[in-house]
Amino acid sequence: MKIIEIKDRNPLLLKQLLEVWKSSVKATHLFLSKNEIEEIKKYVPQALNEIPHLIIVENENQVPIGFMGIAEQHLEMLFISDEERGKGLGSELLKYGIEKYLINDLAVNEQNPLAKGFYEHMGFKVYKRTDYDEQGNPYPLLYMCR
Repeated sequence: MKIIEIKDRNPLLLKQLLEVWKSSVKATHLFLSKNEIEEIKKYVPQALNEIPHLIIVENENQVPIGFMGIAEQHLEMLFISDEERGKGLGSELLKYGIEKYLINDLAVNEQNPLAKGFYEHMGFKVYKRTDYDEQGNPYPLLYMCR
């Protein structure tokens, strides 16, 4: 396992990260339909290109198996490939982000209780709840801080 901050966001890397994203979302965002996942997927490459800090975790074959995106001290995204979940990669990525970028807050879907539990385990606490996500969809968000 190797954690790397990405500067060159080339098409192959973006394609690999999109696969990680899709694998993770299918396993954890059970409240989304297949159509909703496909619709959201259209915006992921743009988000990956625009996030100020994109950090990936690679396996021994130098293939991305997880990633996170950080803007200022806010964790914007963290996804681990379904096949790699439960192996401590998310914890390693988040610890890296806390140490290097001073991550102190994030938002998580309320309907993703495993993610909420993970962030609580990592020292985050809910301080605010919304009925809708940031795009206005009926997916409540929990805002958490350390």
